[in-house]
Amino acid sequence: MAEMGSKGVTAGKIASNVQKKLTRAQEKVLQKLGKADETKDEQFEQCVQNFNKQLTEGTRLQKDLRTYLASVKAMHEASKKLNECLQEVYEPDWPGRDEASKIAENNDLLWMDYHQKLVDQALLTMDTYLGQFPDIKSRIAKRGRKLVDYDSARHHYESLQTAKKKDEAKIAKAEEELIKAQKVFEEMNVDLQEELPSLWNSRVGFYVNTFQSIAGLEENFHKEMSKLNQNLNDVLISLEKQHGSNTFTVKAQPSDNAPAKGNKSPSPPPDGSPAATPEIRVNHEPEPAGAATPGAALPKSPSQPAEASEAAGAQEPGETTASEAASSSLPAVVVETFSATVNGTVESGSGAGRLDLPPGFMFKVQAQHDYTATDTDELQLKAGDVVLVIPFQNPEEQDEGWLMGVKESDWNQHKELEKCRGVFPENFTERVQ
Repeated sequence: MAEMGSKGVTAGKIASNVQKKLTRAQEKVLQKLGKADETKDEQFEQCVQNFNKQLTEGTRLQKDLRTYLASVKAMHEASKKLNECLQEVYEPDWPGRDEASKIAENNDLLWMDYHQKLVDQALLTMDTYLGQFPDIKSRIAKRGRKLVDYDSARHHYESLQTAKKKDEAKIAKAEEELIKAQKVFEEMNVDLQEELPSLWNSRVGFYVNTFQSIAGLEENFHKEMSKLNQNLNDVLISLEKQHGSNTFTVKAQPSDNAPAKGNKSPSPPPDGSPAATPEIRVNHEPEPAGAATPGAALPKSPSQPAEASEAAGAQEPGETTASEAASSSLPAVVVETFSATVNGTVESGSGAGRLDLPPGFMFKVQAQHDYTATDTDELQLKAGDVVLVIPFQNPEEQDEGWLMGVKESDWNQHKELEKCRGVFPENFTERVQ
């Protein structure tokens, strides 16, 4: 008996969903053709435009903030490597070795603290701010559907009243349906009319707090980093004073276009010296005839053309290794890209024709938030649920921001679309295939 009752509820739900979709579709067609008037609220439409603008701006800010944090992390790693290099070259008998090591340690801690504070005071606040948008967006879309239901009920009631043969029973029932539809719509409408302007006004304080936090954290970071850099400079000055006789002098290099004095080139250095090592080129592109090669910008000495040519064409062991490494790295990138293409396109495309997926299957999404169904044609979602997305039978029924689908667990159990499918807000999910 319980099973029969369950089947009866399911059948009733299916019938109700089908009738509701049909009624909405008919109403939208009549409104588009101008055969039925549509309830308009310009003030609310302006609130929706502001909401969409605010969501777009907030999403961009979140993306740019994450990019900024990634840059801070990359700069931290680069600074850490640079300090490690200094520790390796700093010989034990040089003065200030312990101080330099302590400065490097404090430098690392300062970068970590800066990154963590940015996450706590800016990124988490950003995530909390954007977290309120998905629910409101779904309610705006649902209000639109309830408005169509209200207009449809209103037109049905008006048509019965103006009919030549009046059926009082039908008129009474239509009036009851109209009152019910109006009540549901107005409750949602009133709540959104209050929330949307408040949310729009809150953006000013949010932007102020966010950028004040970032600016203050960056200012303090640079102050502390400046102190560490000054301390490191003092250590290096002390090292320079102790080894003053070994000062390194930077000599000015001639311009590429400046002719050598006397139009003569110096004799080529001995083989094996650093100056005789050819420049390693990763990108082996053909050079135009007559182009100057690195290390041979000055005119060659007439007395040694053969030696200069051999030096320019010589291949050092280090060059061979670097060239092989550069060449071998290219296939890895190609293979990785090809693999990603296969996994992202070929596999997802071939899955659409498998027998264990619903007809018309397009792609999978996974719920990122819980969603409580508030209508008979909606899916109830829990975070983590996988949904198989399918097309609407009638594209006219699809509202912006909503998808049609069936939960994977329900499909695997029943294999019947009429029992399991329903609409759900797209922004509560994330595409996984």
